[in-house]
Amino acid sequence: MTTATTRYFRTPDGIRLGYLDLGGAGHPVLALHGAYGRGRSLLGLAEHLGPGYRLIALDQRGHGHSDHPDDYGRDGYVADAAALVEHLGLGPTAVVGHSLGGITGYQLAARRPELVSAVVVVDFAAEYHSQIADDRLRALPTHFPSMRALLDALAFVDEPRHFTESAVEEPEGWRFLWRADEVHAAKAAIRGDWWDDFTAVKQPMMVVRGDRSPAVPAEHAAQMVRRRPGTEVVTIDGHHDFYITHTAELGAVVREFLDRAVRFLPDAVRGA
Repeated sequence: MTTATTRYFRTPDGIRLGYLDLGGAGHPVLALHGAYGRGRSLLGLAEHLGPGYRLIALDQRGHGHSDHPDDYGRDGYVADAAALVEHLGLGPTAVVGHSLGGITGYQLAARRPELVSAVVVVDFAAEYHSQIADDRLRALPTHFPSMRALLDALAFVDEPRHFTESAVEEPEGWRFLWRADEVHAAKAAIRGDWWDDFTAVKQPMMVVRGDRSPAVPAEHAAQMVRRRPGTEVVTIDGHHDFYITHTAELGAVVREFLDRAVRFLPDAVRGA
């Protein structure tokens, strides 16, 4: 099982963010989790990417062990990711982002192209207008008397492990590292038309969608290819959190794509 200890750094505007770095000399891969997730939940990808890649997983603002600032807009999330790449001196890094992390990934590539070598967008679209159905999550208590009680409270979600990765035990009981109102604000900020960012990406880009997920319908995926020629689309038979249920399949797809995407980069950039 892949393990790492959380490290910390401060962004230029003073926000303290946690991240995990598996190290190694391979090409860097910045992993960005989805809403209500944390960086640690994506470490399983490293076992399938192999030694040719160095996985770094960020706890995005308001998640994991990172700070809870007042701003949960798009600019802040993109700036945080850029700050970590610059803090570690990674140069161009591949980015693999799930959901909330997916839009951050392609916006980082579009707005700070010198920092990104390739992009994998895991189940997020180029525009998002769905209603944010977080009422039951926002109504949860701050603490639970047991893990069993916490799991029972999550009975309505597709994949409880996406949420329980952020569960910690304290003297008062079990709680989540995230605050539902803040994550709701982050999700509200991703609602909109992001085609300008998506089509501005010049790096190799792949979209991996879940066949049983409503996030990227098949027709929208086809539109992503039409409006940005060269976009690769892969479908995995899973719901939105298939990064948990189909980790090996996702890892294999990502590795095959990155092997092609970074093959012709200079050795100093590729990490060889």
